[in-house]
Amino acid sequence: MCLDAGVPDVKLPPALTAPRTRALALCGLLVGALFLVAAFVPLPYTLTLPGTTANVLGVYEGKQVLTITGAPTRQTIGELRMVTISATNPGEELSLWTSLKAWVNQDEAVLPSEAVYPQQDPTKAQQVTQQQMTESQDSATIAALNYLHLSPSQVKVTVDLGDIGGPSAGQLIALGIIDKLAGDGKGGDLTGGKVVAGTGTIDDDGNVGAVGGVPLKTQAAARDGATVFLLPKSECSDAKVNTPAGLRLIPVTTLADAVAALTALNSGGTVPSC
Repeated sequence: MCLDAGVPDVKLPPALTAPRTRALALCGLLVGALFLVAAFVPLPYTLTLPGTTANVLGVYEGKQVLTITGAPTRQTIGELRMVTISATNPGEELSLWTSLKAWVNQDEAVLPSEAVYPQQDPTKAQQVTQQQMTESQDSATIAALNYLHLSPSQVKVTVDLGDIGGPSAGQLIALGIIDKLAGDGKGGDLTGGKVVAGTGTIDDDGNVGAVGGVPLKTQAAARDGATVFLLPKSECSDAKVNTPAGLRLIPVTTLADAVAALTALNSGGTVPSC
């Protein structure tokens, strides 16, 4: 609609027409526009969320996780759940608005992309995480068989966790192998029939290392029924941030620590805590 004639001449108060007022109004508009643009400008951050869990004593995506040959295995009860975090894809950047929303949500975390994906190319990032998983499986097998005084040349272990990548399942894979082969050493299960979850890298000597993302992993563990969570001792302070109700945190530094803690838990002994 065009307005030409017949519009009354409205007199505005001098305060609204002063140069200072006009300048402030213009600045306000510019600042508002900048905030609006900044809210949608991509930032080099990655959004992380509680991910999937997988019972290493059972089946994942229709396939048995642990297949052991060369030694008798046992039927187990309870669960040993390795835990993951989900993350936006490598190379995918977040807006400021999305980042701010995640910072106030305890079920989400925003991390520098380079901390989550040192390799930003999606294909190469997938290759790196799969290689980490392969190395983790190999170390978990060696550590578990060494703990049981069994020879890797006689006992063969195959691990199938689909396309899950990274090194953080090492501790739970090793515990799963021990439970399948020997249980608690007294005819019982390491889990005591419980749903036990956990995280932590492992090396050939059975040392459990830090992994990151523990506050999100405890959320995933509790969501999937876990009441016990094994974690590297060095990450206790992180794990105590928004710990889900009913989830018991048990810190360990070695595979032997983890076995001893589960055995003590099932027998009413002294169990370490964060």
